[in-house]
Amino acid sequence: MAGLFWEAARPKTLGAGVVCVLVGTAAAGSFIAWRFVAAMVASVAVQVAVNYANDYFDAVKGVDTIHRMGPRRVTAAGLVTPQQMRLATALALAVASVPGLALAAAIGPQVIVVGLLCFTAALGYSGGPRPFASLGLGEVFVFAFFGIVGTVGAAYVQTEHLTALAFAVAVPVGALASAILLANNIRDIDTDAAAGKRTMAVRIGRGPANAVFAGLFAVAFAGTAAIALGFHRAGLLVALLALPLAWVPLRLLRTRSDGAGLIEALVGTARLQLVFGVLLALGLWLSWT
Repeated sequence: MAGLFWEAARPKTLGAGVVCVLVGTAAAGSFIAWRFVAAMVASVAVQVAVNYANDYFDAVKGVDTIHRMGPRRVTAAGLVTPQQMRLATALALAVASVPGLALAAAIGPQVIVVGLLCFTAALGYSGGPRPFASLGLGEVFVFAFFGIVGTVGAAYVQTEHLTALAFAVAVPVGALASAILLANNIRDIDTDAAAGKRTMAVRIGRGPANAVFAGLFAVAFAGTAAIALGFHRAGLLVALLALPLAWVPLRLLRTRSDGAGLIEALVGTARLQLVFGVLLALGLWLSWT
C-alpha cells in the first residue's frame, strides 16, 4: 500500500517543491538550518497534498476514467479507495502544518496566513466548484505558489525580510515549475478535453501550448541572465549550464504525440528544473562569498 501512495505522490515531479526552497534559502544570504529543513518539509508535503488531491478529485469527477497516456492514477484504477486518498491528502497537509507552526512560533502569525493560503490553493487546484486546473489557471497556480510564494517564503523565513533578489529569482523558478505542469497537460490534452477538464493546453490547443512551453524556458534562462546583470551577481550564470537539457523536452513536444514520447518530455522538464534550480542556488551562494 505504501508503494501506491508513493506512486500517487508523483515523485519525479517533486523537484518543484524542493527547488523553490533551495533557491529561496540561497537568495537569503544567511542560513538557519532548522528553518531550512522546516521550509523544505512543508513545501514538499504541500506538493504531495496537491498531487493526492488531484488523484482523488479527478477520479471522483471521472476525469481519469478515460484511457490516458500518462502514468496510472491509483484512485481511478481502484487500487486506493477515494476515502483512503482523501485521508492521505489530509495527512500530507498535517505533515506540512507541523514545520509551518514551528516557523510561525519563531517568526510570527504571518506564516500561518501564508500556510492557509497554500492549503486552500492545494485543494482548489482540482477541487471545489471551479478548480484552477479546469479554468486554465493551473500554470498560474504553480508559478504563484511553487515560484513566488515558495521562493520568497524560503528567503523570508531565513531573514524575516522581503528582498528584491528573492522576488527576482522566483521568476525563473516559477517559470520552469509551470513548464512541468504544462508538459503534463500537453500530454493529457485529448483525454482532458474529452472529460471536460479545460486546462490551458485544452483551451489554446497543442501548437500554442508548445509555444508557451518554449516561452517559459526562455523566461527562465533569459531572466536568470538579466538578474545576474541587474544585481551584479555573475555567479548566477552558472545556472545557464542547464540549458542543453532543454533541447530534449522541446524537441519531443514538437515532434511526438505518443505516450512514451510525451512522458519522456515531462520527465526531461522535471530533470531540467531540478538541475537548473540546484545550479541557481549554487550561483547565489557563490555570489554571497
